[in-house]
Amino acid sequence: MNINKPALPAAGIEGPVEGATTQNLSGFFGSRRPGLARHSFVALVLTSCMTASMVSNAAPPEDKGSRSDGSETWAKGRILVMPRAGLPEKELAKILGAHGGKGRKIGQSDLYIVDLPGDASEKAIAARLARHPHIKLAEPDYRDSPELVPNDPYYGSAWHLPKIGANSAWDSSQGAGVTIAILDSGVDSTHPDLATRLVPGWNFYDNNSNTADVYGHGTKVAGAAAAAGNNGVGVASVAGQAKIMPIRVTDLSGSGYSSMIANGLIYAADRGIRVASISFANQPSRPAVVSAAQYMKDKGGLVIVAAGNNGINENFTPTTAMIPVSATDGNDMKASWSSYGSYVAMAAPGTGIWTTSKGGGYGAVSGTSVASPVTAGVVALMMAAKSTLPNTQVESLLYSTAVDLGAAGRDSYYGYGRVNAARAVQAAAATAEAPDTQAPAVSISAPIGGATVTGLASVNVIATDNVGVTRVELRVNSTTVAIDTSAPFGFTWDSSGTPNGMSNLVAYAFDAAGNSKASAVVAVNVANGTTTVPKDTTPPVVKIINPVAGDVSGTNVPVSVNATDDSGAAGITQTVYIDGVLKATGSGSTLGYNWNLRKVAAGPHTVEVVTKDGAGNVSSASVNVTVTK
Repeated sequence: MNINKPALPAAGIEGPVEGATTQNLSGFFGSRRPGLARHSFVALVLTSCMTASMVSNAAPPEDKGSRSDGSETWAKGRILVMPRAGLPEKELAKILGAHGGKGRKIGQSDLYIVDLPGDASEKAIAARLARHPHIKLAEPDYRDSPELVPNDPYYGSAWHLPKIGANSAWDSSQGAGVTIAILDSGVDSTHPDLATRLVPGWNFYDNNSNTADVYGHGTKVAGAAAAAGNNGVGVASVAGQAKIMPIRVTDLSGSGYSSMIANGLIYAADRGIRVASISFANQPSRPAVVSAAQYMKDKGGLVIVAAGNNGINENFTPTTAMIPVSATDGNDMKASWSSYGSYVAMAAPGTGIWTTSKGGGYGAVSGTSVASPVTAGVVALMMAAKSTLPNTQVESLLYSTAVDLGAAGRDSYYGYGRVNAARAVQAAAATAEAPDTQAPAVSISAPIGGATVTGLASVNVIATDNVGVTRVELRVNSTTVAIDTSAPFGFTWDSSGTPNGMSNLVAYAFDAAGNSKASAVVAVNVANGTTTVPKDTTPPVVKIINPVAGDVSGTNVPVSVNATDDSGAAGITQTVYIDGVLKATGSGSTLGYNWNLRKVAAGPHTVEVVTKDGAGNVSSASVNVTVTK
């Protein structure tokens, strides 16, 4: 099927902003307002957890400004924290209160914004909390700026649509019945190609329902995904009959924080939205945003994010919670400025893409910022073609029908390949729902059977599934005491409410299809209020194998760690910090991390590893190195 739109004159192309410089987020090119490009920031966050009496679901974080160490920028006066599942409210209050912190929950998730005193050191407090045995996540509320790229030569109108086979896909689906959440600077609701496509959203910066575009980026993103089709006006989009939910997460200059993005994802997921597009860089590297994306995925949605415009291997850890997209040109080559790495899952056209502009106009834009909504539009077509397909099957078909570019199979430039709307929609329409009857595998890794526990006890669980584990329940003597919805699965069990003596611990893992599996029983001895119970007080022994003290150079430095414990390796957890910043976590006796020196300043640096055993004993080791360039 062909969507007919009037031809767009070359004069309608938005040109480069004079003096624009490359930033570090997936942005567009072509603002019509000189100077704005250099100052457009988009932020990402990390989240937190607290207690029901200390929760504010709606209030946006107070903007107290930001701090920077030259390489990263974060919010002043707040951090993001997630406690381990099951931690009692009073205990979390004590932990946060020790640093003057007060938490506000983000929606129905386990993430919390924690406000700190104005003179607090956000990075230092977050680093200390991250080492706490009953805290799962603690990080500054990071802020990331958008990257603009030079506009490509005029391609005419919508070259990318025939490239991905959209015309053929439209014979079966145009996205009707599917809503795409656009987390950005808002959307121009008066634009003739968007006015009929919008549904009410939310403004998380001002905490109101005004989602008008305050910067212009969001209108471009929305138009690429779902500008109205076959209406004789302007441009055609990928999913012209899909709806758009605008979720504003930025201020007037286009800057925002991860807390707002996480809020937006949770807001959309709680309202049944199945597709979200986020066109800001660094998302796969922000654990709180990844956690919010997993929240949406657990509710049946898919989150599409921009890979970034730095033109380098970002070395982000791959995640199944979101779909990072790199950008390709008209020759199916990766755009020179498109970031890449093992985290990239898909590629999509992202150069010279015609789309809507704030104020009712149109223009050609470039960036992974536009590759993300193009992919989101294809996902909407697939979901509309077979509305009963689970999100995991949609994702699998998106990958399997892609045009394999670069190295055979998944690679760092193109992921599984360049998106192909025609194949994807055809496959979705023809695919019978495959019932998932396979239950997850689950086991309790700590404590071990026969261990003695007192007070707040750490319980670690390993759970895997052929599709994905949506939650793990910890049951003590057949009573559910805590639920964890994100890996790595772990609990803080307050054993003080359990009678002394032997208690049975069982972990139940569930997947999206409702399949469940119980772990083997782990019997432990509860001994609260006694003084004769033997207790493991021996900390593990940890050693940094590499690097050794002295000079290091090159592009990457492997960090390798080895640890032993008198109770065995099963309960060991290890965390690597470089200059006090969390870099890697793992379990067992060994841990490896590839330290990328590309953006590391020359001079002295400290590599530290903190190791904890199943009983909560902690030890650490560090080595001082000097980066030479």
